[in-house]
Order: sequence, then C-alpha cells, then structure tokens
Amino acid sequence: MGIKTYGTMAVDWEQRINFDRLRTERLAKTRAEMEKSELGSLLCFDMNNVRYITATHIGTWAQDKANRFTLLPRGDEPILWDFGSAARHHQLHCPWLGERSRAGISMLRGAMSPEMGRAEDVARKIRIELESRGLHKEPVGVDIIEPPVLFALQKEGLTVVDGQPVMSEARLIKTQDEIALLNHAAMMVDAAYDELYRAMKPGMRENEAVGLVSKVLYDLGSEYVEAVNAISGERCNPHPHVFSDRVLRPGDPVYYDILQSYMGYRTCYYRCFTIGYGSHAMVDAYKRCRDYLDAAIELIRPGRTTAEVAAVWPKATEFGFPNEEAAFALQYGHGVGLAIWERPVISRLVSLDHPVTLKPGMVFALETFWPSTDGWSAARIEEEIVVTEKGHEVITKFPAEKLMVAGAHYVSVEGPLPTTREHESPPSADVIDMISKSALIEQI
Repeated sequence: MGIKTYGTMAVDWEQRINFDRLRTERLAKTRAEMEKSELGSLLCFDMNNVRYITATHIGTWAQDKANRFTLLPRGDEPILWDFGSAARHHQLHCPWLGERSRAGISMLRGAMSPEMGRAEDVARKIRIELESRGLHKEPVGVDIIEPPVLFALQKEGLTVVDGQPVMSEARLIKTQDEIALLNHAAMMVDAAYDELYRAMKPGMRENEAVGLVSKVLYDLGSEYVEAVNAISGERCNPHPHVFSDRVLRPGDPVYYDILQSYMGYRTCYYRCFTIGYGSHAMVDAYKRCRDYLDAAIELIRPGRTTAEVAAVWPKATEFGFPNEEAAFALQYGHGVGLAIWERPVISRLVSLDHPVTLKPGMVFALETFWPSTDGWSAARIEEEIVVTEKGHEVITKFPAEKLMVAGAHYVSVEGPLPTTREHESPPSADVIDMISKSALIEQI
C-alpha cells in the first residue's frame, strides 16, 4: 500500500497534493518533450492539453468546442486565449499566467461561419507571437484543429505539423500529484459502487442507477461525470456501451463503467454484478473474465511490455468475433489521466507488433470481457493500475475477485440466503451457492 489516500481539503498540518508542484511539473514535462522534437512551438486546442499546459479550466460545457487555445513557444512561457470573461478571471486568479491570459475566439466547431474571419484572426495571433520570438520559420505542432484554422495558419506562412506525439509523451508518465489525484478519483468511484450495490434490486432501471452514481460523485466533489455505462440483462452481449431505461430482473447480469473527473483526472472503472442470484453460466463467465484480468495484472512491472500483457488475452475468434478490430476494447488496456484513453494502449490489435515498455509512473486501466454460454449474458471487469518502481498497485478497491450478487433477499429450499444485513461484505455468487432459479421459493 504505497499510494496514500488523502482527505478532500488542503491542510497546514499534513503534506497532501501539491497543486503548485503539479502545475510546474506538467509544464516542465511538456517543455522537455518539445526539446526532443523539431517543434518551434506547440499550439493546442484540446481542452485536456490546454489544462495540462496552463492549469486552467472553464467547465465541461466547453469540452467539445475546440475554441480556447494555448501557444507554447520553445524557450518561453505559454500564452492562453479564452472566452473574454474567462480570460479576465485567469488574469486575476491564475498568477502563473497573469497577462498572458487573453481574450480570443475561434470558430466554435463551425458555429462561426468562415466569412466571419475567426480562423484568420486566430492565425494572425499565432504568427505575431511566433514572429516576435523568431520562431515563425520553425514547425508549429498542433494537437487538434478545425480545417479553416489549419488553412489560415498555412496562409500566414506557418508550417503546421502533428503535435499530438509530443503531448502524449509528456502526459505518459504521471507525477506524484497526478497519481494522487487519480487515486482520489478512484476512491470516489469506490463509494459510488458501494451505494449502488446496496440500492440494486429487481425493478430498478439502468437510468436510475446512473442518477444515483452521479449524485454520489458530485456530492464527493466530482467536476464531471462523463458517463455511467449501465448495461443489464440481454444488453450485456453484445456490449452497447450506453445505458437505457431497461428494468433489472432477478438473475440479470449487470455491469457498469463509471467515468468521472476529479480536478481533471479521470476514472475508467467497470464492476459486474448479478441481481438476486447468479446462474452457473454467469458465474463461469465471470471467473473466465477475472482470470484473464488477473493474468494481465500479474505481469505489470517495469521492463515488461504491452505485447506481453496483450498476449495473455484470448484471440477475438475465441469469443465470437472475426478479428481483433471487431473485438477492439473488449480485452483492452489504456492510459488514464486528464483523458480516458491515453498512452499506453494495450490490445492484441496493435501491441503484439508495436510493443511499449512499461515504466514507473504509468497509470492505465485493464479491462476484460467474456460472454457466457447462455448466449445473452456476459461479464465485464476493470482495474486501474499504477506501475511502481518494483511492480504495481491497484487503485480500484471495490470488491471484484468474485461475482457479487445484489438484492439477494430470497429463501431457497436449503434455507435463507445471506444478505448484506447479515454480512459485512457483499455476498458473492459462490456464497449464495450458485443456486438456480428453480430453487427460489419465496422472498424474505
């Protein structure tokens, strides 16, 4: 247990997350990756990259607009252009930016039509800054960009190249404060799963589960509940990745993926349950799913490769898919940080031929899937892993070693079944003795 869990406040009597250090180290890592590249500057429109470089945030409503942007010239400080009132706020409350926070509007993903001249205005702003530093002849690395803005930058005589590799590499190894924030975010989901487990029963709808989880997370300080994928019953196979209003029934499998953000740092955290009892087919599928996950986790340590991890997972053809692209993300690993899917990606689709060596400070999620023999249910489990100096640490703590049964308030021919009122920990399917539906004769 090397990674600490802190309280939710800053205090004077204990060293906790250091946000000044977080800001300083993220910018230093970005500069270090730029120095290794050909880039004279980085121009970022992606909200996560903007936050990583400038330590600013204006709410998730702006997440998909590609409107605010930052320029990091080689050897200099970042400049941020933002909505006018937000830019003013940063000037007053973000001393690490000060007057380098400026008003600037791009095209709002096409809402500003080309004749309004916003693309040309953005390009002029960038050229002026680079020219004043003698960097206008050097390549400008861009992460994401609207085509009119790209064309306008080129008309200004700037050479635009792909800047995503630089940012991806900068964000690959997490700092100690980033790891602490990721651990804190996972702790919040632990609590959400506990509340959800206690609430699940026949008659509950998937969308009600989403509402319950969202409230727990926002009450604990989440700034963004990105998604709660609630999947139950026959919807488990194939996996649709989106919740509905389906009603839970006795014997249903149900799995969830909870994606949320604390101080920008995300979670991707599956758990799987059955309602009332667990069928033999579902218990077997869960065990297979867990075995594949544990085999991958066992390999996580510095020096191992993503190819070695992916190799322990089944081929797509072994669980009903024609090829690895068709089964992509079902047996999967992906970095977690300010975004849900960061480097490294671990998949039989790409990792066997393009291995990445695991290093301390990498944080990623490993997730597995297995369909049951009944043809409609399936298991899905996920753990978030930190690569440490000597091995790894799992930061997702809600029980998942065995299939958990929620809403187990039944009596079988062999006597009453255990419930959470009688046991400190959630009952698993084997505690309930994997009883079949025909063995249930009455409800408590």
